[in-house]
Amino acid sequence: MTVRLLFAAVATAAFGLAFAQTPAPPAAVASGELPVPPAPAPKVSKAWVLLDFATGQVLAGDNADAQLEPASITKVMTSYVIAAEMRNGKVKADDQVMMSENAWRKGGAGTDGSYSGFEVNKSVPLVEMEKGMVVQSGNDAAIALAEHVAGSEEAFASLMNAYAAKIGMQHSHFADATGLSAEGHYSTAHDLALLGRALIRDFPETYSYNKIKEFTVGPITQPNRNLLLWRDPSVDGIKTGHTSSAGYCLMASAQRGDQRLIAVVMGDTSENQRAVDAQALLNWGFRFYESHRLYDAGKPITTQRVWKGAAKEVRLGVAQPLLVSSPRGQYDRMKATMDVPKTLVAPIAKGQAIGTVKVVLDGKLIVQAPLVALDEVPQGGFFRRLWDSLLMWWHSL
Repeated sequence: MTVRLLFAAVATAAFGLAFAQTPAPPAAVASGELPVPPAPAPKVSKAWVLLDFATGQVLAGDNADAQLEPASITKVMTSYVIAAEMRNGKVKADDQVMMSENAWRKGGAGTDGSYSGFEVNKSVPLVEMEKGMVVQSGNDAAIALAEHVAGSEEAFASLMNAYAAKIGMQHSHFADATGLSAEGHYSTAHDLALLGRALIRDFPETYSYNKIKEFTVGPITQPNRNLLLWRDPSVDGIKTGHTSSAGYCLMASAQRGDQRLIAVVMGDTSENQRAVDAQALLNWGFRFYESHRLYDAGKPITTQRVWKGAAKEVRLGVAQPLLVSSPRGQYDRMKATMDVPKTLVAPIAKGQAIGTVKVVLDGKLIVQAPLVALDEVPQGGFFRRLWDSLLMWWHSL
């Protein structure tokens, strides 16, 4: 044995225990394999939810379907109805809207709630009255707008409920345009997030009023009560709310890059706390989730055999872009599967639903959408139908 080998043997015998206790360097872990930490749940709120705008997926939430008072977040529904009625030609942005005595008495400066400051029995353009409602959360402005659009606040509430049903707000009912406490006036954190998504998607110009930081009516200038407009430049809306029974509520939306999220917090304990809680949810969502476009609308995903048709194949795709939200770094682990009938027989109409495309991650369904025919396939001629009937019989043996 050489001196070098002898030294190595002695060293191993003398220090083997120490060497054995020396920990091996940790193996590298791909970031995509790390679990997403729990969302920073608000500790004192009654309900909350975080929604991805592009997909409509709920990323996190608690008590999200509990029916609670939405307070002045109600005015987002009021804004949606006004914008929809304007699109339908029922009202115009330059309509003169009067601050009626009823609106002034129920929601003006003499009440405990937020007010706009427009003079009683005076008229201003609809768009100005709406900014007084959105930025200053003016109850008087909301009532005046409801009266202008539908004749009375009660009739306007019927419109609110009709549009809410179209949006998919299954657990909400509106009794007024302001959010002041009223019997039968309630919504949920999830429904309100869907409402915010609908306003941003359907009426972006109306939504843009929500990022105005202050608004002046006569000698009175009032700030927007959404504190996140000053704290986070990515936040561009959407609405605060507060009554003694509802607590402090906030629907906040932010966009960073191509990704937009919507956070709703209901029943918090202070103006600052609702802002802190919503900010934490938004930061968590942007940090740990990302949105992807899987399939474009009208582009073929698969081609399927058609029997007895003028064409032998039909292209299938999605009618609307199929988007998905996934934990960052895990997009490549998603798997798409298609559920299509084994036998397709003409005629097939363009746009006809034929099967489903599903996307799963680790065995969990993330999103699904109908597959539709991208082409019309009429029936083939007599001999085509006869020949295909024989082939179908042969294949069935």
